[in-house]
Amino acid sequence: MNTLSYKTISANKETVTKEWVLINAEDEVLGRLASKVAILLRGKLKPNFTPHVDCGDNVVIINAEKIKLTGKKLTDKVYIRYTGYPGGQRKRTPRELLAKKPTAVIEVAVKGMLPKSRLGSDLFRNLYVYAGPDHPHEAQKPKEINLNSIK
Repeated sequence: MNTLSYKTISANKETVTKEWVLINAEDEVLGRLASKVAILLRGKLKPNFTPHVDCGDNVVIINAEKIKLTGKKLTDKVYIRYTGYPGGQRKRTPRELLAKKPTAVIEVAVKGMLPKSRLGSDLFRNLYVYAGPDHPHEAQKPKEINLNSIK
């Protein structure tokens, strides 16, 4: 028997092919968008996926301020952070966050779906979220994809 045919090929930083992907977030549901973006950032749909390697694509999201939240999540959902001081717990709703920084809602949702490790931090750096329809990544020629085409 040929034993070479049974070897598992593992991807590394040099052999990974990264692409640029453009996603229009207009009228997309936040959680569904975030889960599909996390899959793209992780590279799980690629045939050479390796769990410990950054083999995902660079994702550009435009129109972040036009995201949809279902039900009463716009007013009832709460984002909590802690300043580090006694009594320093701060709370915000998605409505307040969208008014102040529209990109933060998508960033928090996607970051929560990535691994909580150094790899997750590296993957998160491949995400670019913009409030309007313009973005500075035209030189990379990102291909626009439909989220319904992703499993």
